[in-house]
Amino acid sequence: VKLMESGGGSVQAGGSLRLSCEGSAYSFNPYCLAWFRQVPGKGREGVAAVGSDRSTNYHWSVKGRFTIAADKAKNTLYLQMNSLKPEDTAMYYCAADFDSLPCSLADRWYESWGQGTPVTVSS
Repeated sequence: VKLMESGGGSVQAGGSLRLSCEGSAYSFNPYCLAWFRQVPGKGREGVAAVGSDRSTNYHWSVKGRFTIAADKAKNTLYLQMNSLKPEDTAMYYCAADFDSLPCSLADRWYESWGQGTPVTVSS
């Protein structure tokens, strides 16, 4: 199961980025797909998750600014990030959970992970 992120970069506060995560067809039969982020010295933080039932779950700090979506036809997961803040700076990872719904934002439930794409937001 391979997942590969892209779309990270540097942007000023208030700007937008769209992250993508491509996987094999098998990768995109999980119950849940999610985005996590991590800064040096801290654990991974769940940002957003989307279920096979199209349910979504967002971290309170990104609600109303980030949107997660999965396109099964393209085997791609997206994270649209608007109104970015310096505190959104992190390495962003996509992950897949093959066990069950509902979709958690805790990393221990996810079995497959991408290599990450960096996001830097300057003030």
